[in-house]
Amino acid sequence: MVSQVTTPNAEIIYPDSDGKPMADNTKQFRWIVTIKENLELIFANQPEVFVAGDLLWYPVEGERTICQAPDAMVVFGRPKGDRGSYKQWTEANINPQVVFEILSPGNRLGEMAKKFQFYDRYGVEEYYIYDPDDIDLTGWLRTEDKLQVIDEMNGWVSPRLGVRFAASSGTLEIFRADGEKFLTFAELDGLRNQERQRADQERQRAEEAVTQLETEKKRNETLKAKLREMGIDPEQM
Repeated sequence: MVSQVTTPNAEIIYPDSDGKPMADNTKQFRWIVTIKENLELIFANQPEVFVAGDLLWYPVEGERTICQAPDAMVVFGRPKGDRGSYKQWTEANINPQVVFEILSPGNRLGEMAKKFQFYDRYGVEEYYIYDPDDIDLTGWLRTEDKLQVIDEMNGWVSPRLGVRFAASSGTLEIFRADGEKFLTFAELDGLRNQERQRADQERQRAEEAVTQLETEKKRNETLKAKLREMGIDPEQM
């Protein structure tokens, strides 16, 4: 008699990497980092907004091949924190609401069509694609349960993010709700150095003013002492 050996179901492993590079060139990488990090800054004080870049999103439990890694994504209603991937069924079944993709020359039409179908099917509310070579921004907004193209992106304000897009100055510019522009790390560091220099100048001016007051005080005390030596009461003058 041959005994039948039963093998328990193996645990499904969801890879943390799709094996693809985050970016194909420096321009694409710079835009990915700039958008992702500026979104982090916007929601830094909101603990229930999760922002990620190049993170694999698995929308369906048990389906390890159904996934995408958006260049940047924002999830409202999920806490901040490190993740190897975004498994939606472990995140209160909340899908990313806003997704960004930055194009490179290596992107293919078929690949982008598959991404659109994925984001459309799994509930993304706002989807933005930017081509930094052609300075072309395209956006879609979920309307009646379908992603519908946004007719005019120049001046468009994201309903979820509150950011405004402007593409009329030879490049894409993104502005926060408070009017501050999205900046690269180098630009942010430049502003920080300017603020530091301004603070140093203000401190130096304050120190000089204090020194001048002390000098004037000493001069007045010396003058009063001489007047007293002459028999003159300076307080009566």
